[in-house]
Amino acid sequence: MKGLELLLLSLLLILKDVSAQWNVWMPRDISAMTNSCVVIPCSFTYPSGVRPYRGVHGIWYFGHPYPQLFPPVVFKSRTDIVHESYKGRTKLLGDLTQKNCTLLINNVGVEHSGRYYFRADLGGANIYTYPDFTKLQVLDQPNIDVPEEIVSDQSLDLTCYVPDNCPDMSPQIHWMYTDYLPDPVFTPDNVEESNTAVLSSTLTFTPKPMHNGQLLGCRVHYENTTFIYERLISLDIKYAPRTVWVNVSQEVMEGSSVVLHCDVDSNPAPTITWYFGDKELMSEVASNSSLPLDNLTPEEEGVYTCVGDNGYGSMNTSMYLAVNYPPREPWINESLTVLEGSSVSLQCNSKGNPMPTLTWLKDGELVGTITAEEGSVLELHEITPQAHGVYRCLAENEHGRASNSLNITVEFAPVLLDDSKCTIVREGVQCVCIASGNPEPAIEFYLPDLNITINDSNNVFNYRTYSDGYTSTGIIKLQDKGERGNNGDTAVHVHCSISNMYGSETIRLELQQEKKFMMAVIVGTIGGVAVIAFIIAAVRYVGQNNKKENGNPGQDVGSKVENPSMFYSAVKKDKQSLRKKVGDDSDYQSVGPIAGMERQELNYAALEFLHGRHREGGFRRADGDGSDYTEIKAK
Repeated sequence: MKGLELLLLSLLLILKDVSAQWNVWMPRDISAMTNSCVVIPCSFTYPSGVRPYRGVHGIWYFGHPYPQLFPPVVFKSRTDIVHESYKGRTKLLGDLTQKNCTLLINNVGVEHSGRYYFRADLGGANIYTYPDFTKLQVLDQPNIDVPEEIVSDQSLDLTCYVPDNCPDMSPQIHWMYTDYLPDPVFTPDNVEESNTAVLSSTLTFTPKPMHNGQLLGCRVHYENTTFIYERLISLDIKYAPRTVWVNVSQEVMEGSSVVLHCDVDSNPAPTITWYFGDKELMSEVASNSSLPLDNLTPEEEGVYTCVGDNGYGSMNTSMYLAVNYPPREPWINESLTVLEGSSVSLQCNSKGNPMPTLTWLKDGELVGTITAEEGSVLELHEITPQAHGVYRCLAENEHGRASNSLNITVEFAPVLLDDSKCTIVREGVQCVCIASGNPEPAIEFYLPDLNITINDSNNVFNYRTYSDGYTSTGIIKLQDKGERGNNGDTAVHVHCSISNMYGSETIRLELQQEKKFMMAVIVGTIGGVAVIAFIIAAVRYVGQNNKKENGNPGQDVGSKVENPSMFYSAVKKDKQSLRKKVGDDSDYQSVGPIAGMERQELNYAALEFLHGRHREGGFRRADGDGSDYTEIKAK
């Protein structure tokens, strides 16, 4: 307060030198804490030609300076009549005769905040209300000076102010909730401006992002009173994004939906931008953002990045979204036509997630190796006709399978098959020529004995052909001996020629069943002779028995046979039975020398009983031509 008095004295000395006029000096603004007091410094002047009448008096008004508007009277030196709200609260500290109008207001409340005007009353008509005023602000808590912007990692000064305009009360300032601050520094100060006093305390520290939103407080306590005043603030620390959180990388199925989340820790709230690769998907100002993705396709698999930028810095975090799907239909070569002995590479490529395994199958059987790669190559070297077929590439993963097929056609020179031959049939001799080749081989027959070529343009001898895949079959039938050749023998001479664009071959067809048929004839002939021999032996045995029974051993068998023709018929009947077993001419047709042999042998197998010649153990009989046959000939 001593500084305040010196300031007033200086002002008074200045005013003495100023030309006499109606003038007043008081602080424009002053403050006080509720329930405390406040001193409003005041000095005034009036014209030097004015002489106070019955002393110098003064009046303090609240609100406005015009008495006719009946403003509340704060203080009046002539009487104690004041407004109710100021009764017992106000006191004039200055000496009006010394032009000092300083006013004390005790136990101020918020309702006392406002403008205060001074009116000088020098008696008579010398009454003047000064237009200048002091604005009183009654506070219920101290002020804290907070910078407009508090930036992380930059030194910060926070100052707590409390008015010190009450002579009887001295305030003390303490900071609250500073234990979590890094190395706080407290600096007290006392500032006087415009004849008003303010006590302050400055808190200095370096804030961190973690301090954002933390409370700090300034507490004011007046000694020897119970008055305590506090003010709390929440720190608004500006800092660049320090964390960006997104979903962890994940796998989803094709066609499903997913929502990606992004949370950014920054102050102020950042602009969040979603990117897929380098493509911007969406942007918004928020602390968190969600990116919905519906009906996902494999093309949407990749890196998704969330970027947060709030002007103080930027930060980003990425995640990988994998879209699983079953294998796509494999891409393979077109169907191929290759030449025997060549080589070919079969390509197979398929996409899927997870990567599918690729398997090559030929006609349903595994070929090659199973690979777990996007592409597979099946190498076929020195291709043979057996390589012909359907090749299928099968792609599989845990979500499904897909396949694609191609045909490999192998072209090769014709090959004669083992079933090519001539055989004896009822109609004569049938020759069959079977060949395999690609392109389908042409077949023609050649009869060298007749110098005849048999093919599609010379369709004789029941020539016909048919095909089954790459196998061609040609057939001819030779029905009589003249068709087989007239070179003097009975062999079958048939040549078969096969050909296509890659080669040709000619071969003589063998009569495969000739030996079997000859053996059948020989066996049948021998069997017939054996049967006839048995019959003759039986007849002789019966004759000998008859001789014994009749006592005439010299009598021959013929004499005992009453009807020799019947006996001959029986033997002839047995011969016919034998021929049925072997087969007569109407049951089969022989080829070459076999036919002649058959006829000769069967003719000689017949029995002829003519004149008998005496042979040991035999008998004789004579007919008209004198020929004698006493034995069976099998030629």
